[in-house]
Amino acid sequence: MSELAERIKACAEGDRAALRAIMDTEGSRLLGIAIRMLRRRDLAEDAVQECFVSLWRKAHQFDANRGAARGWLTTILRNQCLTMLRKESWEIAEDAETLERRQDEDIVMDAYGRLDANSDLRRCLDRLEPPKRIAILQAYVLGYTHGEISGRIQAPLGSVKAWVRRGLIALRECLS
Repeated sequence: MSELAERIKACAEGDRAALRAIMDTEGSRLLGIAIRMLRRRDLAEDAVQECFVSLWRKAHQFDANRGAARGWLTTILRNQCLTMLRKESWEIAEDAETLERRQDEDIVMDAYGRLDANSDLRRCLDRLEPPKRIAILQAYVLGYTHGEISGRIQAPLGSVKAWVRRGLIALRECLS
């Protein structure tokens, strides 16, 4: 069991020091993810705070046999960011959408490029066909829904859903 998993288990038992240790070790990484997803530091900080509140409340639900502790924590944050995005109503001009699309591509490629070339995840992502890889990265790095991905890459919604589903199946098989 990883150190993070042990700390989550300690949180489930009411250990506030374990929560503080998780905040110290994972906080900056989670803030970076939230900033990329929300594009506003103030909202990102709120999302990370809510993530830790959820961690404290739901620590008893974590099962190390079902997945990695870091992935579980990142999923909590991702869901919190998506909830915040749904609540926000932003109007985006046509030119701003083009700029945003380019920034999204840069963020996805930067996240992909930062993966260690020898890591299992990078190796498995490299095996995927580009449309599947791009759809998965946009969903999990940027937090986009299938519909948003479909609109951004101008592909049919059914294709995007299939790429994400098949890509995740291929990743799961490759990583196991």
